[in-house]
Amino acid sequence: MEVKDTNTRAYADYLIRHQKSFRAKILQIPYRAHLKWLALGRTLDVGCGAGRNLRALSAGSLGIDHNTLLTEACKQFGLQAMTTEEWISKKEQFSSGFDSILFSHVAEHMTVAEFEKLLQGFLFALRPQGRVVVICPQEAGYASDSTHVEFMDEAKISGVLEGLGLKPQAAYSFPLPRAFGRHFRQNETVVVGRNQTTPFLVHDKI
Repeated sequence: MEVKDTNTRAYADYLIRHQKSFRAKILQIPYRAHLKWLALGRTLDVGCGAGRNLRALSAGSLGIDHNTLLTEACKQFGLQAMTTEEWISKKEQFSSGFDSILFSHVAEHMTVAEFEKLLQGFLFALRPQGRVVVICPQEAGYASDSTHVEFMDEAKISGVLEGLGLKPQAAYSFPLPRAFGRHFRQNETVVVGRNQTTPFLVHDKI
């Protein structure tokens, strides 16, 4: 794909067309099963695209994307989605409102510093002890998309999570071992971090 900007009609058309293909629907089966296995609860899906992952997430989950055409596509599928501008105007109502925040194939579209800033801006919406899940393509997948900016491996992702006070809980390659990442475009690096904030305990009597 030669599209250079994810906030364009060309990119939206590409994602929507690709998602509708029979091959993509078959390939997505194990990835959706993986998200269900993670049991993320109510999830904020940042960079939700055309809703590929939203379909596998729990009721009440919300997608955000800066491409208006993609959020409209999500709504047409019956999914909850907002543009970045809509989120900014309403975000106060979502403080500590999500069990998990998902960044799937988002971080590689920016530098490490930009991703850290992006993630930091969403942490207020994560409940105490909630999880942040970051999923990025490995070498073959990274090379397949001209909108990718920086390759994100386990070390970089974990470094961002730890730098923001999140405790990395798991890091693994999916669906195949890491060695397949140079050849299999759909192989991904998955890193899970836990919000270590402790909720306040309110006692009527001490």
